[in-house]
Amino acid sequence: MSKRIDIKNLDIYYGKFHAVKNVSMAIPARAVTAFIGSSGCGKSTVLRTLNRMHEVIPGAYCTGEVNLDGTNLYGKGVDAVAVRRMVGMVFQRPNPFPTMSIKENVLAGMKLNSKRISASRQDEIVEKALSGANLWNEVKDRLDKPGSGLSGGQQQRLCIARAIAVEPDVLLMDEPCSALDPISTLAIEDLIHELKEKFTVVIVTHNMQQAQRVSDQTAFFNLKAVGEPGELIEVGETEQIFTSPEHEDTERYITGQFG
Repeated sequence: MSKRIDIKNLDIYYGKFHAVKNVSMAIPARAVTAFIGSSGCGKSTVLRTLNRMHEVIPGAYCTGEVNLDGTNLYGKGVDAVAVRRMVGMVFQRPNPFPTMSIKENVLAGMKLNSKRISASRQDEIVEKALSGANLWNEVKDRLDKPGSGLSGGQQQRLCIARAIAVEPDVLLMDEPCSALDPISTLAIEDLIHELKEKFTVVIVTHNMQQAQRVSDQTAFFNLKAVGEPGELIEVGETEQIFTSPEHEDTERYITGQFG
């Protein structure tokens, strides 16, 4: 079941560097929220705090709250590994495990969770996840072949299958189409539309048209100058952000005047 995220007074740091300041916003369940903004404004950094990937970087930390259906993911005693099970992530470049077969890639998350799964249950999980990623029909006859042997677009869908196999509540995507050709990009965008029926989806994209095509809500981030922290400037329904934004900087960005 997908869940809502509420971000409250989030400040993010890399050591002494204040990367992003004072972000507060709601991310609705069963919808796609797009983060847009120029390079270096903190959108990927904010995305990574939503499943505590940010703190993998030495010296990185944040203050404030990220609440998943009312539970603060940074609360005392909350296990970061458990958070990453609930909040899956797909990265910019497809990264299937090169020594694993397609089937093993899909099951990798389950194995990391050290669950013992029967062979028949494994087959069920693999088919369900690959079907959910619109990849089953293309690979069902070569599940034991290396995942790295697939095309770029197929590899990215395999990574999505791997992420959804553990049945997370939220799916984060950090520019999932930036390394893909236009046909593969269209396949991923179609898939994102389907995924929001089951998951809360958050996507970072530099592509304005993509944000308009796939998202229900858009958040625009910006920074006043290099070295200053990134800020959330405006968030709202995607149509409103792209047709009648409230802030001049938002309008300047979406019309290509900077970025």
